[in-house]
Amino acid sequence: MDTALVVGGTRFIGRHVVEELRAHGYDVTTVTRGTHEDPFADDDDVERIEGDRTDRTDLRAAQLAVDPDLVVDMVAYHPGDVETAVDVFADVEAYVYVSSGSAYAAEEIPKREGSTRLHDCTDEQATDDSGETYGPRKAEGDRIVAAAADEGVRATSVRPCIVYGPHDYTERLDYWIHRVDQYDRVVVPGDGTNVWHRAYVEDVASAIRTVGEAGEPGEAYNVGDRRVVTIEEMVELIADALETDVEVVHASERELSVADCSPEEFVLYREYPHVLSTAKLASLGWSSTPVEEAMRRAVTDHLASDRDGSEWDPGREREERLLEVLGTV
Repeated sequence: MDTALVVGGTRFIGRHVVEELRAHGYDVTTVTRGTHEDPFADDDDVERIEGDRTDRTDLRAAQLAVDPDLVVDMVAYHPGDVETAVDVFADVEAYVYVSSGSAYAAEEIPKREGSTRLHDCTDEQATDDSGETYGPRKAEGDRIVAAAADEGVRATSVRPCIVYGPHDYTERLDYWIHRVDQYDRVVVPGDGTNVWHRAYVEDVASAIRTVGEAGEPGEAYNVGDRRVVTIEEMVELIADALETDVEVVHASERELSVADCSPEEFVLYREYPHVLSTAKLASLGWSSTPVEEAMRRAVTDHLASDRDGSEWDPGREREERLLEVLGTV
């Protein structure tokens, strides 16, 4: 394969997918609505097509213009989008649907492809746009991919967990980097052993390419750091990358209530551990970046940006009040 079409390739993960494919010799074309700044606008090596991925005619026009070997679908947020795509791209050598670890319904450790139960998706959920239906919609997309493969379409799915790294517009990790950079005491909810599996963005991009090249049609592949770290270890990795020291202050749900806080107000906190098995992907020859290096790159990018994660901030004033109550100030 040497020609790739990336549906939605200008923002966070898609941007890295384009760079990954180019680094491995692909001629790459992106198709987007043009509503976000294009990091490849001045790059003659990346072709661009303006189109709406929810419009079948636009997708078909892109398919005819590029005749791609590989299609990476970054922005299929509804089952109908996936149904259209597996039809329009039925004859390509590989179609990769970017699903999500949120597709899993069962809480078990680890979550495994093919055995951990996925969310069901009602007709009403399938057309909804809320965060509450994101997992069910992604799960239904996975089922559509599997069904298409049964009909001969060379379609696969990748299921990343929480993605972090350079150009992350969600700013979830930026909140924690900013906290560690600005303060020497940081409140971490619980005892610090909470686990929400994360995936470094460059590794997600390489996983997408790997699955496109070597994945089995109809199969789904989890993506996440091969080394899973706790929320406290994450904070310590950030401090190491910043070459600073930080005191992690644990706060129970009861202690947080003193400052009118709850554990869920702290981004990247999850009460029940969320861990994906990545053995299936690794069996294709994929590996992940060491978490120390991944965090160093994420921190470097944060410092060069204007992101501070303030949208996720539970309030430093409340945090200071809590620190005072806990006797750490």
